Amino acid sequence: MAWKEENNKLVKEFEFKDFSEAFAFITRVALAAEKANHHPELYNVYKQVTIKLSTHDAGNKVTQKDQDLAQEIDEFYKK
Repeated sequence: MAWKEENNKLVKEFEFKDFSEAFAFITRVALAAEKANHHPELYNVYKQVTIKLSTHDAGNKVTQKDQDLAQEIDEFYKK
């Protein structure tokens, strides 16, 4: 599934084999987000993770900063 833009946010759902795998993914995303000083909305229910990206400093709109982090997140999911 590709990222989609909804309500001025980039949104994507990810599915994993279990909770531990999902939580490890969230941890990687959190570390990358902190490094980029860009903090997404992260939602986790068992093996499902939903991420929403928008740039708060730009009035909660999608910017290149969101696109860049989305691309990095996709790379984590491929591994």
